[in-house]
Amino acid sequence: MTRIAMMAVAVLCYLAFFAAFVYFVGFAGNFPGWPLTVDRGPQSPLGTALLIDLALVALFGLQHSIMARPAFKVAWTRIVPAPIERSIYCLASALALGVMFYFWQPITSIVWDVTNPAGRIALWSLFGLGWVLVFISTHLISHWELFGLAQPWRHMRGIEAPPPNFRTPGFYRAVRHPIYLGFLLAVWAIPTMTVGHLVLAAGLSVYILIGVRYEERDLITHFGAQYADYRTRVGMLIPGLGKRA
Repeated sequence: MTRIAMMAVAVLCYLAFFAAFVYFVGFAGNFPGWPLTVDRGPQSPLGTALLIDLALVALFGLQHSIMARPAFKVAWTRIVPAPIERSIYCLASALALGVMFYFWQPITSIVWDVTNPAGRIALWSLFGLGWVLVFISTHLISHWELFGLAQPWRHMRGIEAPPPNFRTPGFYRAVRHPIYLGFLLAVWAIPTMTVGHLVLAAGLSVYILIGVRYEERDLITHFGAQYADYRTRVGMLIPGLGKRA
């Protein structure tokens, strides 16, 4: 595959992931106009719906975690060119989200419903804040690296990748994982929580708590004492909480 072709593939993968991300915002927020959302779509009996929804969350979590592991990347780059490995990861994530959107089974029984206008405004504000936190946090580290555009761009221009540099800009001074914190806010801060939405929120929360453990192990491998010291000073998902000795 030529360098220009790899760059084109990376751009298409990025656009696919960005489209899936935008749809996920409306999916989780049950936005009007979205054809399929967490609370809108074909429904199955309760037991069947629960099994399907849990399987869909597990599929996304497994794809996201397994493909991010260093051992998988080593094997995967024997098949996929290294400059677009991250791009294919993003494409796989977009496809996993697409499968979730299409096959999700709404379970519309109400868990809680905040009717107070001020309360609803507060929760929708936190919902929006969560997504803003996710988006800004990706740019604080390296948005283009994270979503697979920087690697083929450097390859196309014949530029070597810079050595890993441990930084804690912006939100990373307060919590170690602001991207995950943003996702947690976005899936839990909802005025009308249905059983189906609760399954989504709880499932993604479990994935995040498991994923953090493996991600931090990889970060310690990369950055050693720098990251170990960072863990002792900065909370994991909530400022001041989750510090590790």
